[in-house]
Amino acid sequence: MTLEEIRELIKLVSETGVAELEVQRGDNRVRIRLNFGSEAQHSASAFHLAETHPHKSAAPEPASPKPEASDDSLVLVKSPIVGTFYESSSPDSPPFVRVGEKVAPGKVLCIIESMKLMNEIEAEVAGIVESKLVPNGQPVEYGEALFAIRPV
Repeated sequence: MTLEEIRELIKLVSETGVAELEVQRGDNRVRIRLNFGSEAQHSASAFHLAETHPHKSAAPEPASPKPEASDDSLVLVKSPIVGTFYESSSPDSPPFVRVGEKVAPGKVLCIIESMKLMNEIEAEVAGIVESKLVPNGQPVEYGEALFAIRPV
């Protein structure tokens, strides 16, 4: 598939309100999911942010240790898309959240940049951020855990 064909599919999903679309041609497969959690994901201001505040990280900072696999009380915030993880809106801004901070549902935790669009990832539960699992500027995959939150 060409980039133009993928853009057309994204436009189709956005215009029709279809929640998810998957297209396969031979060995190539594209899945597009519309995330209803944040209106900022498809806004012009989010695109403007991507154009005016590119993230350049001199050295990626280490991520927090992975949460214990046996700790079932932690809620993992996972990436809904493939892209690049950013902990702040610009290189000079403080992180949206820090380990140990209490968050409420709807609180922006990070941004995932994908195809020049900045997608805000929000907390879905109230709790304490136990760990940040991805370094700033790191590429992430669909479904990859970004944060571990202990619900309160």
